[in-house]
Amino acid sequence: MRVRKSMRILAAAVTLVVPACVSTTAPPGSTRTVPDYPAPLVEGPCPATPQPVAVLSRARCGELVVPVDRDRTDGATLRLAVAVIPSETQPSTADPIVFLEGGPGLDGIAVPAVAPDVGLGRNRDLILIGQRGTQTTSTPLLCPELDEFYARRLGLVYDAPATGELDVRAATACHERLAPTTDLAAYNSTESAYDLIDLRKALHLDTWSMFAHSYGTDLALLYLNMDGAAVTSVALDGVTPPSVAALGWTWPSARGAFDGVMRACQAQPACAQRYPGLGATFVRLVGELERHPVTTTVDLPGHPGTQVVLDGGTLLEWLVGAAGRLTAGIPAAIDDLDHGNPQAVATQYAAGWVNTGLSNATVATGLTLSIWCSEWVPYETVDDQMRQARKAFPEFPESVLAQAPQLAFLREECAVWKVPKAPDSVRAVTRSAVPALVITGSLDARTGPMWGEYVAKDLSRSTVVVLPGWGHGAFLNPCGAQVIASFFSNPAHPDTSCVAAMTVPEFTIAPPGEEPGEFGAADPGSSGGWCGRSASADPTGG
Repeated sequence: MRVRKSMRILAAAVTLVVPACVSTTAPPGSTRTVPDYPAPLVEGPCPATPQPVAVLSRARCGELVVPVDRDRTDGATLRLAVAVIPSETQPSTADPIVFLEGGPGLDGIAVPAVAPDVGLGRNRDLILIGQRGTQTTSTPLLCPELDEFYARRLGLVYDAPATGELDVRAATACHERLAPTTDLAAYNSTESAYDLIDLRKALHLDTWSMFAHSYGTDLALLYLNMDGAAVTSVALDGVTPPSVAALGWTWPSARGAFDGVMRACQAQPACAQRYPGLGATFVRLVGELERHPVTTTVDLPGHPGTQVVLDGGTLLEWLVGAAGRLTAGIPAAIDDLDHGNPQAVATQYAAGWVNTGLSNATVATGLTLSIWCSEWVPYETVDDQMRQARKAFPEFPESVLAQAPQLAFLREECAVWKVPKAPDSVRAVTRSAVPALVITGSLDARTGPMWGEYVAKDLSRSTVVVLPGWGHGAFLNPCGAQVIASFFSNPAHPDTSCVAAMTVPEFTIAPPGEEPGEFGAADPGSSGGWCGRSASADPTGG
C-alpha cells in the first residue's frame, strides 16, 4: 500500500487515532515475547525545531504513541514526532522512504538527513521520525551537563586523567537528574526498531524503503533482522555495523583516512615536494604534543580569545574532523604546527565546538550513552580495544591510544550511566537479499569504507560505492546524492558514473616561511561526529 493512504490518515481530523499492533518479530537469537500494544498515530502540528527545517513547510505531522518498554504492562508511553512530506507528483508511484538519522542522539526531524535538490521526493513520500529520546520526542534525553563539559574541554589536556574525572562528573550529574523519572535502559536500538514497525503499521504500509546515515545504519541493519520483509530497498550511508561497533572499531576508520590523506599528498607533486614525510611528521607531533601540550588562544565569531590546548589526543581528533572536510589544508596546517604556529589546527578544532551552528539542545547525549553503554561498550574488553588501537597507530603514546577517536572516556562514562548490557541479538550479523546501496567517502574517518565492505558481503544484492576524497555524509556530496537518488529509482542498477570524475582536492601549498591562511574551502556537512563528542559536530548525524 502506498503512502498516499498514509497521507489520507494524517490529513484526517486532529482527533483521529489509527490503531495498529506491534509486530511480534524479535531479533535473531532473542527469546523475547512482545505483547501486542495499540500504537496510535495522532495528527498534530509539526514540532518546533532549533533551526528552520525546509522540508517541514509542506509536511503533515503527528505523534506516534509507543510503549516505553514492551516488556512492561504498566501502560507507560512515549510520543514520537512523525512528519510525512508528500511526493511532488500525486499520487505517489513508489514506496515511501523512511529516514533514519545518525548520532545516536540526533533528531530525524530537527536535523533530517535529507539531501537537497536530488528529487527523492518527486514520486515518493518521505517519512521522518524522531527516534525515542531525541529532541522532538516527549522524553528527550538531553544532557546540558555533558554539552557544557565538551565545550570546556577545549581548554583542557584532551586525554589527561583529570579531564576524564570532569567528564565522569558531568555524566553522573546528568544521570542523577534523569534516572529518577526515566527508564534509561528503555532507550535503545531494539525498542527503536519496534517503534519503526509500529510506525509502518500505523501508516497502513505493507512495504517501504529506507535511507540511513551513520548510526542510523546500525538501526537499519537491526531493523532488517526484525522486519526485513517490509523493506523493498535500503541505502546505507557511512556504515556502523552493529555486530562490531565499539570503541576499538573507530581506529581502522581513523587510520584509513590518515593513510588516504598522506597518499594523496604524495601523489600530488607540489604537495610531495613541499611537505615531504608528512605522515611521519604528524606521528612525531602527536608524541611531542602528548609530552608537552601547547596552549594557545583563537578568535572565533562571537567567541574571541577562546583558549585551546593541543596535546596528542587533540591533534588526532582534529585530523578525524578535518579529513574529507578541510582536506585541502591538512598538509599546510600540519607543517604550520611543526614550525611553531598552532593557530590553524587550534582554530579548526575549536570551531567544531563553539561555532558549528548546531545547537547543543539538538543532541540527546543521554540517548547516546544509553545506546553505546548497553550495545557497544560491554561487547569489547579493554585489551581488545587496545589491540586495535596499537595495530592502527603503533607509534602513538599509550595515553593517546587509550582514548578511542571520538569516544574519549566513554568506558568511564558508562560506569556511571548504569544501563544493563543489551541482549546478544543486537550484535547479530544482518544477512539480507534486499537491494542495498552501501556508500561511503574514501576519507571518512568516522565510519570508514572498510565497514561498508564488511556489511556488504552479507547483503547479497548490494552495490558498494566509495566517493574519492569525501568524508562523512555521502548524501551531502552532489555526486553521492545523485547516486542515492538513482538507487531508489533503480535499486538493481544505480547510476554511479559521476564517481569516476571525483578526486581528492588539490592541496593548498603555502610558500615556505608564510602562514597557510585559510586551508581550503569547508565541505559543508561532510565533517560529522558522534553527537558533538568530536572535533566538529555534524548537523547531519554521526
